[in-house]
Amino acid sequence: MLRVSVATSGVGRLPLTSPLRSCLGLSRGIRERMPSVSAASSIATSSASPDVAGGAQMKLPWLIVGLGNPGKLYQGTRHNVGFEMIDVIAEAEGIPLSKMQFKALFGKGQIGDVPIMLAKPQTFMNASGESVGPIVSYYKIPLNQVLVIYDDLDLPFAKLRLLPKGGHGGHNGMRSIIKHLKENREFPRLRIGIGRPPGKMDSANFVLRQFNRQEREELDFAFQRGLDAVRLLVLEGFNKSATYVNTAQSQMLNK
Repeated sequence: MLRVSVATSGVGRLPLTSPLRSCLGLSRGIRERMPSVSAASSIATSSASPDVAGGAQMKLPWLIVGLGNPGKLYQGTRHNVGFEMIDVIAEAEGIPLSKMQFKALFGKGQIGDVPIMLAKPQTFMNASGESVGPIVSYYKIPLNQVLVIYDDLDLPFAKLRLLPKGGHGGHNGMRSIIKHLKENREFPRLRIGIGRPPGKMDSANFVLRQFNRQEREELDFAFQRGLDAVRLLVLEGFNKSATYVNTAQSQMLNK
């Protein structure tokens, strides 16, 4: 599978369409069920660690990374759906991506009472690990709490797949991340399908194409499912999130 990375400058962001957001009630339902700080001590236990001061539980942060290429020229292209998914999460959870740290647009916030970090590496796709590796190392984030979101040519368009671990699958951004994590592949990833090139179109050109209007509508619905999946992952664990994302779509694909 061929993956490309190209260079330019600047940062772009696509807004989430309001009518599409209002069409889906599940995101709102999940957020309404999110616990208060006092009620959530039993959730996301995998992220809890003893507090040195008094034995209380202190939750370790999640790192959620979206892959893409920076610059207005590549805003809205298929190769940048990871960036767009991060923008959706940031908007929904009120987390500003206003800082440039670790070679990434970077922001901190919470989902429920679980701390999260959002990152959009600005290194260009092929060097994403130069950003992700230092973040993981500096904050000592467990790899099972590092979620990487990226485009996938092998998934049908706008379909999502959440996996607990795996290889790079020919994706150069993932290849770089695995390299900078010392070849460790034990971290979850959310793949967003962008479909296959039509006819004899080269894959390198296809991933840099913009979406048409119908594709954009389908993708916005996929982003809402991705937002729900991320909230479930952080608050209720991998299995529940994977069941929500993968099972329903598998049933639809088999019809």
